[in-house]
Amino acid sequence: MGTYILKRLLATIPILIGISALVFFSLKLVPGDPLTAIVGDGVISQEQAAQLRAQYGLDDPLHVQYFRFVERAIQGDLGRSLQFKRPVVDEIRSQLPATLQLTLAAMVVALTVGLSLGIVAALRPGTWLDSGAMALALAGVSFPSFWVGLNLLLIFSLALGWLPATGTEGFERLIMPAGTLGFGAAAIIARLTRSSLLEVLRQQFITTARAKGLGFARVVLRHALRNAIIPVVTIVGLQFGNLLAGAVVVETVFSRQGIGRLLVTAILGRDFPLVQGVVLFVACVYVGVNLLVDISYALIDPRIRYA
Repeated sequence: MGTYILKRLLATIPILIGISALVFFSLKLVPGDPLTAIVGDGVISQEQAAQLRAQYGLDDPLHVQYFRFVERAIQGDLGRSLQFKRPVVDEIRSQLPATLQLTLAAMVVALTVGLSLGIVAALRPGTWLDSGAMALALAGVSFPSFWVGLNLLLIFSLALGWLPATGTEGFERLIMPAGTLGFGAAAIIARLTRSSLLEVLRQQFITTARAKGLGFARVVLRHALRNAIIPVVTIVGLQFGNLLAGAVVVETVFSRQGIGRLLVTAILGRDFPLVQGVVLFVACVYVGVNLLVDISYALIDPRIRYA
């Protein structure tokens, strides 16, 4: 098990290097001058501009700037925000709890709804339950999250007045954003759970288990679902990263604090260090979650570890 985990850890190193390079050099292609964010609407002379470029290292060659960026990132220093005049790490740390709260709540919604719909559809194939569950799943993958969020606002906040429209504090302000963010992920999980469980239920060992007199519920939950869950675990790991990235739209629609809204603010203000730091942080979280998914494979099915 230790060797398996070590191999997976080593495999993440080139991925992280590629992510850091992509984040850094892609932002250099964005039109605009970082000095605009530094001086704001003020007018400065060419000498002052040259001093600022030297102070922030903007006049160094790109490869020098990149290696300096990587060296500082390894030490936990993602630079200093040009807008807020604070370390980027502090800005991320202040906004991270709200985004994690939203992402975890959306994942709970996605798992609860997705697994329930997928299992029901697989156990009753060809019935109205199957058709209804898959129709709901199709709606989930078809409707964009901003459209779902706006409609929830119109219905439950403006029309019915049941839930507050915006804000971050309180459980009632989390319901609509979590439902909006988790709806699409639930649809994907439901479709994959149905197809995977249907395939397992046709296997010979399921017939053997039933022939031994095991109850249907025990066969499904203990034998079939455990074998069908590996593809679902894969998609859950991917969806967690997608939920974290999708928080940008949902936090904007519901005016919530968080990493997503911080990223939008940084992009609009051309705050390149903050954009780099936030994107790199989200990408590293995505890689970390997928690493945990790889490790969970070995815990669910030891054959993967030995292979």
